[in-house]
Amino acid sequence: MELRHLRAFLAIAEEGTITRAAARLHTGQPALSRTLRRLEDHLGVRLVDRSTHHLELTAAGRVFRDKAAAALAAVDTALDPRSLTALPLRLGHPWAALGEHTIPLLRRWDEEHPDVPLELRRVDDRTAGLTRGEVDIALLRGDVTAPGVVTELLLEEERVAVVPAGSDLADRGALALADLAAWPIALNTVAGTTTLDLWPAAARPTRTVEVANTDEWLTAIAVGRAVGISTSATPRMHEHPSIVYRTLTDAPPVPLLLAWRRGTPAHPALPELVRLARELVAGR
Repeated sequence: MELRHLRAFLAIAEEGTITRAAARLHTGQPALSRTLRRLEDHLGVRLVDRSTHHLELTAAGRVFRDKAAAALAAVDTALDPRSLTALPLRLGHPWAALGEHTIPLLRRWDEEHPDVPLELRRVDDRTAGLTRGEVDIALLRGDVTAPGVVTELLLEEERVAVVPAGSDLADRGALALADLAAWPIALNTVAGTTTLDLWPAAARPTRTVEVANTDEWLTAIAVGRAVGISTSATPRMHEHPSIVYRTLTDAPPVPLLLAWRRGTPAHPALPELVRLARELVAGR
């Protein structure tokens, strides 16, 4: 097996057809099909379901996709000439990072570890790119169910209501879930922690606005198309003149977790980042 087998499989997984994947890789369809078969023969499993016109990954294929992506990301990093000067520690997050502690974290890291760059990366993904090998460690909110991921609870954040400035809701000092139910609810379906299950079954909102990232979520609320629910970290990171944040009195808090992959070579500075994050949230 060679790296080309992994690259061929990922191209097929991303493009959805042999034809488009072959064009992307500048190779022929028969050659790409043979490469896929050799990979499947080596692993002893089917990675792709060929029973439909649009190829679908099998359960084994979905697991292998994440492993292949992580492996290629590691190779690309190792072969990047810039990595020979310093190996950056990549800290991922899908939104709000470490809230009010984000800037202190970055400043203290630069003071204590000037030779190890700490890169803060926002990745619009449920694990902020962790399972794909795009980051070394991630700040995640809510339940983390991805296999092979270790988590550590840093703190629990109170939820806040997020409403358009100038709306009737913005005139109130605090809000409850029932106050929001008459509005469409903005839901980040990629990495958000808000679902309609927050409301009692008999009082759930009937309209939603689905978005794929924080920018789209903020815009939907700012223009008055929806209201949203977030955590106390968001006002610190996302001030907006057309948005108002209000205390939400009857929703449970959201856990903020540090997460990293189990069983893979870890960045040598990762334990230091975990230590520093603990100290900051503890007020030390």
